[in-house]
Amino acid sequence: MSQQTATAVEANVSQYLAFSLAGEMYAIPLLGVKEIIEYGGVTPIPTMPEFIRGVINLRGRVVPVMDMSARFGEAPTAIGERTCIVILEQDQEGRAQDMGVVVDSVNAVIDVDPADIEPPPSFGAKIRVDFILGMWRHEDRFVVVLDLAKVLSVDEITQIASAMQSRDAA
Repeated sequence: MSQQTATAVEANVSQYLAFSLAGEMYAIPLLGVKEIIEYGGVTPIPTMPEFIRGVINLRGRVVPVMDMSARFGEAPTAIGERTCIVILEQDQEGRAQDMGVVVDSVNAVIDVDPADIEPPPSFGAKIRVDFILGMWRHEDRFVVVLDLAKVLSVDEITQIASAMQSRDAA
């Protein structure tokens, strides 16, 4: 294959970070991933939704940490030796905001042809359909590609936290 052909083939491939969560395999675009760190040092924040584990100090910056399993309505992630925090950079109202997400384990970086990604199912998924960008078959299982803008929506998290605070005050 010529250099030009190899470059053209690579241009049609996107990279995703694949990770495990409650026995399922998920993926997020690698482009938004800043780093992966060992789980630890999370300080809980009172009156936050259960899926917000707390905050960490990441080189002098306060970074909120979300438990992906709890965000999907499942039990909070049981912390094990492979549990880690994936630090993501999200655009929030025109400025970059770091957010950590707790996952059971990181599996690999996978190259995927966008043509191989199927639209999300309209029913039958374990998580909210609006959290899913698509799915593809990897080896013997499906990998769910997450829509990070929806999963990490600061507006939705703020609404949930406000509702909880109102309920607790009543």
